[in-house]
Amino acid sequence: MRYYSTRSKNEAASFSVAALTGLAPDGGLYVPEEVPKYSAAVKSSLGTMAFTDIAFETIRPWVEGDIPGPVLEEMVNSAYPFTAPLVAAGDKLVLELFHGPTAAFKDFGARFMARAFSYLRRSEEQPLKILVATSGDTGGAVADGFFGVEGISVTVLYPKGRVSPLQERQIAGLGGNISAIAVEGSFDDCQRLVKEAFGDSDLKKRLVLSSANSINISRLIPQAVYYAAAAGRAAAGLIDPDGEATPRAHAGGSLPPGAHGLQPVAPHPPQRGSAPATPSIVCVPSGNFGNLTAGLYAYKMGAPIAQFIAATNINKTVPDYLESGNYETRLSQATLSNAMDVGAPSNFERMAAHFSWEEMKHLILGTSVSDEETRKTILDVFSRYGYFLDPHSAVGWHAASKHAMAGKQIGENALIVLSTAHPAKFAETVEPITGAIPVPGTLKKAMERNASAKIIPVNLEALKECL
Repeated sequence: MRYYSTRSKNEAASFSVAALTGLAPDGGLYVPEEVPKYSAAVKSSLGTMAFTDIAFETIRPWVEGDIPGPVLEEMVNSAYPFTAPLVAAGDKLVLELFHGPTAAFKDFGARFMARAFSYLRRSEEQPLKILVATSGDTGGAVADGFFGVEGISVTVLYPKGRVSPLQERQIAGLGGNISAIAVEGSFDDCQRLVKEAFGDSDLKKRLVLSSANSINISRLIPQAVYYAAAAGRAAAGLIDPDGEATPRAHAGGSLPPGAHGLQPVAPHPPQRGSAPATPSIVCVPSGNFGNLTAGLYAYKMGAPIAQFIAATNINKTVPDYLESGNYETRLSQATLSNAMDVGAPSNFERMAAHFSWEEMKHLILGTSVSDEETRKTILDVFSRYGYFLDPHSAVGWHAASKHAMAGKQIGENALIVLSTAHPAKFAETVEPITGAIPVPGTLKKAMERNASAKIIPVNLEALKECL
């Protein structure tokens, strides 16, 4: 597989080069020469294949020539002792992406990336420094994925005061080869500092740098896996049983003010639906648009997906583009769904490399959701179905409901909402609305850590001094 910059096709790169360098030399993002396709046999079996088998078949053509098949098989089996259950909640299917060690969808990309980097650099002597900007969950997932990996150190930049206390403990509580920097600015400022660092000639002479944001193609490829797995299950009329971390209310629990008439909801056993097999509509809570880009790759590979809903908070750069055709970045605004507070989404550059505006506006339905609507959705879903949503997943649920109620091209398609993080990660926002949230064991351990981070202004020289 060959990769090119979104800004030029003058120079091809292997997967190894694209992954380990992160950004192309001209500052663009790496995209494949051509998105590979699933074989007919794999495509017809997505509903019943094991998650690790789907991971192997999805990732294999992207890394061909750099990671041998037996090594890749070992990587995916090691990276994914957990899966992504597709469960029922009310009239929707919820793809739960928080059953990994940091209880967020970023675990799928970060854990594969750590193993890929370790293999690709197996004969290198000079250490690798990974720089990553995070609006919340990326930093924790990357820190966990790379913690203790020999020859690789990670520095995570996050906006000071704009991540939850639990997220900060996950980012800045491990120590060892993981260091954290709290930037006195927004996520966009953090992201800009990382890009400036990659372009700094002095740093490039002294350090071997790479990225672990969704600007890195090796982060996106494994995220396409759960789209294919979920869409395959839905097309086969199947849902999964609740997982250990599935956030449902249990019988005997107290109800918050206004949550009347809740009936205890038992875990759903695996079952086959009666509806005919159809492609799914997938609603993706979106900030930097890496997750949606991964979904687009799954779609182009042949996963049974009909359309996407791009659900943003009030930082609605992409929904505005889908409506008008004019792409205008803006300063990000702080919201309850802080990981989506992005005014200049990096991965839009990849989206534009693969699709025209005309193609995008038919494939992607854009919707923005306010904080008030987010709060109301958290309460409504809990009151009706006994299911807890974090603020980001609530943005997705509300956007999906809005399109379904308006009859906007939903039809008979299954409606899947991505739940990108466990609600216990945002207890400060959710519990005043719903009452106490059941906390997975992985998060209980993280809550016991002490966060330690350096604080810097939005200044490249300050970052260079830390590095």
